[in-house]
Amino acid sequence: MIASLAGITFVIGIQHVAEWFEEENLGLAEGVFAGIGNAGAGLGAYFTLPRIFGEGYADPLFATNWRAAFFYTGVLAVVLGVVYYVFGDAAKSDAKRQATREKASFRQFLYVDTRHGAVVLAAAYVMTFGLEVAMNGWLGTYYREGFGQGDIVIAATFAATFSIAAGLLRPLGGYTSDVVARRERDILPWFEGRYREQWTFATLMFVVVAMVGMTVAGLSGSIYLAVAAGFLVGVGCAFSEGAIFAQVPAMFPNSSNSSGSVAGVVGGIGTIGGTVYPLVFAAPFLPNLHLGYAVVAVTMLPIVALAAWVFQPAVAERATEDGWLVAAEPSADGAVASSDD
Repeated sequence: MIASLAGITFVIGIQHVAEWFEEENLGLAEGVFAGIGNAGAGLGAYFTLPRIFGEGYADPLFATNWRAAFFYTGVLAVVLGVVYYVFGDAAKSDAKRQATREKASFRQFLYVDTRHGAVVLAAAYVMTFGLEVAMNGWLGTYYREGFGQGDIVIAATFAATFSIAAGLLRPLGGYTSDVVARRERDILPWFEGRYREQWTFATLMFVVVAMVGMTVAGLSGSIYLAVAAGFLVGVGCAFSEGAIFAQVPAMFPNSSNSSGSVAGVVGGIGTIGGTVYPLVFAAPFLPNLHLGYAVVAVTMLPIVALAAWVFQPAVAERATEDGWLVAAEPSADGAVASSDD
């Protein structure tokens, strides 16, 4: 429980990146930050740590491998934290820092993060980043138990292919969103003129289809086909996550000082999937370990439907104004400035 709180640094980092980059490059910047970081999670858990701290590991401090793994990665995290504190800065300018501070009231936070745009992006992040977190923790067990792969190192290596795709390809998802928006090219017959929305919706649909493919591959009995399907799920997660964080400043073009708030909420809520989806993957009522992916795909359909509604041009135009819970935007001093129709 305490160790899991380290995930809060992801949300903080997302907000910090929003303080340093402008709208036209934020999708790529957020993709690089989060993508490389998430790839590190997979490479560490599935590729590096099992090889460094394997069975029979011992050193002058620890006779058990798992205690040594936790301790030394913790020491490395502390060192990186000190380095960031000494050499890092909160924003690229004092003006940017002050503008963000003025938007930091709780009522302003609640208003911005209950707009339709923020809600749909947070929900979409549950089914993408949340799925990535869930798969990172589950795939090693799945390949080992679902296919009788007893060698933990080999099973972890198979699982690492997903993490590499989901992490390292994420900047490409954000960059593609930037390119589609700059070229103003419709790539779907729906959501005309909403270019980033079209790319985001396409990636969400890809994730759903890929999850069904995971079940089909698993039922085939071929672990290699299942690894390939897992890689495609990782690609879908990467593209979707990059697209979503390119959407954050694009959907809030008149609220740039609040983009960090939206990014933080989207990133924070997205982690819910990492807790919920593993419960489905390992549900005792399922006849086998392969069907959980298709069940999760079905649960994603309401989120895709919500995205289809919000991404409509008429709805998307007001996605930063219309919302739930808080009907009026507070001014800088906390007073009500305007109200929704």
